[in-house]
Amino acid sequence: MTKKARRRIALKVPFVTRLEGEGSLELSAKGNRIDKLHLAIFEPPRLFEKFLEGRGYQEVPDLNARICGICPMAYQLTSIQAMEQLFGIRLPVPLVQLRKLMNLGEWVQSHALHIHFLAAPDFLGFDHALAMAKEYPEVLQRGMQLQEAGNALMALLGGRSVHPVGLQVGGFGRLPDDARWHEVRGQVQQALPAAEALVRWTAELALPDYGHDFTWVSLTEPDAYAINGGRITCSTGLSLDYSEYAHHFAEHQEPHSTALYSLLDGEDYLVGPLARMNNGFERLSAEVRALARDCGLEFPSRNMFTSIQARALEIYWALFEASRLLAEECPTGEASLPVTSRAGECCCCTEAPRGMIYHHYRLDERGRVLSCSIIPPTSQNQARIEQDLRASVTRFGLDHSDQELKLFCERLIRNYDPCISCSTHFLQFRLRRE
Repeated sequence: MTKKARRRIALKVPFVTRLEGEGSLELSAKGNRIDKLHLAIFEPPRLFEKFLEGRGYQEVPDLNARICGICPMAYQLTSIQAMEQLFGIRLPVPLVQLRKLMNLGEWVQSHALHIHFLAAPDFLGFDHALAMAKEYPEVLQRGMQLQEAGNALMALLGGRSVHPVGLQVGGFGRLPDDARWHEVRGQVQQALPAAEALVRWTAELALPDYGHDFTWVSLTEPDAYAINGGRITCSTGLSLDYSEYAHHFAEHQEPHSTALYSLLDGEDYLVGPLARMNNGFERLSAEVRALARDCGLEFPSRNMFTSIQARALEIYWALFEASRLLAEECPTGEASLPVTSRAGECCCCTEAPRGMIYHHYRLDERGRVLSCSIIPPTSQNQARIEQDLRASVTRFGLDHSDQELKLFCERLIRNYDPCISCSTHFLQFRLRRE
């Protein structure tokens, strides 16, 4: 064993840039063997599940939006759809399509932010987006155009793009006006070429390959790329209804983290864009699949670095779908259906930008929350991130310097686009060598 390998090092960095939330990574190694690797989340628990207790069903969606400022609509919609199932509400197709339009916008804005401002510096060799802007201004300009298109779709139906207020149990507070509908239609059409250019750009990136076997989970539908519902589908062949979720998925506490870990039948698993693309590529629109194949993109993929390509392809698909929906006339009529609350239990899953969300509620006869469980994507990905780090860092080589190891770990973790705040600002890094 070399002198370098025997030295003990404790390296601390206040936070990892280009991630949402605070946490730390602790890695201990003896020679070329990792003894301990913990993705520790020390951010205080959010306690959303507890302070929702006693709230009426009407309050839950707006409160849930505060869980995340990047994907508020997904948290709203999952709770709304769960309660609508319990109350026996079946929305007409136009309202279902409007909700899909809104969720498509959230995917676009979140993915555009991650790719252009958080991930791109990794692939272009910069510490941050501002430094990258001097040499690649067109990359950030494209990102802003795409994010603005996503924001417009969110605001069209939610009143605003952050913490939208338009959704409610039974439908919407109001329908969009015709002028704004046509304005957003034009904005989406103008963004489509930028989305296509983004897919081609990601296809040309030199991506590291630290692929290995893992299990992935997402929602799927028979004839569509799932976003607002579907069956829980695992790469192992498991296919579940929402009501079966708790029989296979379980959370537990790890001493080093304030956020709960979620396992599938005792094993780690992946949720998010790559999981969705692995399960649903053949259900994408023919035009989207044609673009992917023209660029040489292939799914399923077991290389987490291809997540940037999966996100880019989802942006193009989302804008393509939004353009198709906006080509119809602006909906008119009632914005919502009447609601009659009832007591009981309900649950639902939808796909947030970062992956599948699960909500379970128990309500009294007045529609007040007695108890609830909300499992965000990052909680589900925590164990998978740790296992990925363990395998990939070993392949990368522990003989690299502390700084090289730190940067490699940060870059790998950013593949998952974790929203650490939602799961309870990253990265304090500790490395011990013996």
